[in-house]
Amino acid sequence: MSTELLKILKTRFEKHKNRHQGIEWAQVEAKLTASPKKLKVLAIMEETGGEPDVIAFDKKTGEYTFVDCSAESPKGRRSVCYDQQALDERKEAKPADSATEMAAAIGIELLDEEAYRALQALGAFDLKTSSWLLTPPAVRKLGGAIFGDRRYDRVFVYHNGAQSYYAARGFRGLLKV
Repeated sequence: MSTELLKILKTRFEKHKNRHQGIEWAQVEAKLTASPKKLKVLAIMEETGGEPDVIAFDKKTGEYTFVDCSAESPKGRRSVCYDQQALDERKEAKPADSATEMAAAIGIELLDEEAYRALQALGAFDLKTSSWLLTPPAVRKLGGAIFGDRRYDRVFVYHNGAQSYYAARGFRGLLKV
């Protein structure tokens, strides 16, 4: 699987050069080959419809940042409420999982608002769907959670009850390698 996944990632990398200007695939591939656990996480991101791609390199840490770059919120990660607390508080019509629990199980971080806006600066994402975002504790404490999408050629960040879930709302993840 890792050879096939590396081929998929390389093809995506070459197709979307605007997402990672100044980054060379050979260095990314070497880092991935040396990180089999991270490669497994990327495989799950791919399997759940995330289409992960490199969007940044941190010179201080030497880490590449991969983010779900699927046009819409990943199909295999939709119809979830925000977190375990929200899932536990739902009395009926519970979703199968929550965004934070799924992200932790996969081994990725939810995008926060800043990372989501940075992703949106690289292309038009979530034109028909929306994605849960890492919610500030003060908002979550009050029962809410935030999500983002792009409508009318603008990026919007909204709020909703953390227990809510919709067929068109999932989450995007971030992985540093």
